[in-house]
Amino acid sequence: MSDRIENVIIVGSGPAGYTAALYTSRANLEPLVIEGFFWGGLLQQTTEVENYPGFKDGIVGPALMQEMRDQAERFGTKFLTDQATAVELADEPGGVHKVFVGDDEYRARTVILAMGAEHKKLEVRGEEELSGRGVSYCATCDAAFFKGKATIVVGGGDSAMEEAIFLAKFAEKVTVVHRRSEFRASKIMVDRAKDVANLEFKTPFAIDEFHPGEHGGLGHAVLRNVEDGATEELPMDGAFIAIGHEPQSGIVRGQIDVDDEGYVIVQGRSTKTKRPGVFAAGDLVDHTYRQAITAAGSGCQAALDAEWYLRDTPEVPTPEGMPAGDLAEAQWAPTGEATTIADVGE
Repeated sequence: MSDRIENVIIVGSGPAGYTAALYTSRANLEPLVIEGFFWGGLLQQTTEVENYPGFKDGIVGPALMQEMRDQAERFGTKFLTDQATAVELADEPGGVHKVFVGDDEYRARTVILAMGAEHKKLEVRGEEELSGRGVSYCATCDAAFFKGKATIVVGGGDSAMEEAIFLAKFAEKVTVVHRRSEFRASKIMVDRAKDVANLEFKTPFAIDEFHPGEHGGLGHAVLRNVEDGATEELPMDGAFIAIGHEPQSGIVRGQIDVDDEGYVIVQGRSTKTKRPGVFAAGDLVDHTYRQAITAAGSGCQAALDAEWYLRDTPEVPTPEGMPAGDLAEAQWAPTGEATTIADVGE
């Protein structure tokens, strides 16, 4: 264990974590990012990204994440490419939080949680191999790649209906595949989907396998009728899996409030959690939008919330009496007049 107490530890990476790192590092807070082994979040699993501002010709997801990481590093962000395994979060304002990576302990006055969420997967043959080559998890992100193509959406909730309706604006045909005859989606969403001319339903069917076509991309799926077990092949160019997300909140459950689905609960429009000095951003808190740009925006918010907390909250002395970070270098005045992230940022 190091004697150092960081100003900011960011747990997780992706657009939220790297944006928080950029803003806090530009404010001379020298954040430590515990980014995980598979850093970069869900964008590491995507191919072309055409809807992130500033890249008129598009950019592949891994390249975008590398750009964000490099930009944060340029301003002094420190990275630990390892997995956070546990946390001990202080109760009192000004207290010191602990983040563990195996047996190693890291301490900080503020923690920004940006662990994101993972797409729920069907876990069927061919799904992983064809991910990014026809199998997708976000119609808002990828629908434009399937203009005039035959596609399916797998799922039966409101999100699946929203995905299907949006996808139908681009694809020649959309088939909603659901393993039950009844949908979990609200009646109004099902009715909207039924009103779309190039959208149809196939129930009660489950996906057994995905198979590539002659060009290596998705070619067809094997569907199984869950009532009689009969199987059939359905040709397609794209398959969108819309069966939900798994927020990666496991290490903070029991210390931070989460909702029934596991998303971290924040206060109002802020990124504050119930623990003083602990903030959450990105897909870890976002049920609705789940876009790279919205995650980046909430990462900025978390950085600002953390900076203001550090500026305004007196430190609680640690048992060892050690100072917290290099706060003298953060350019804060005892009167509260401070050089903030916003001052040095825009």
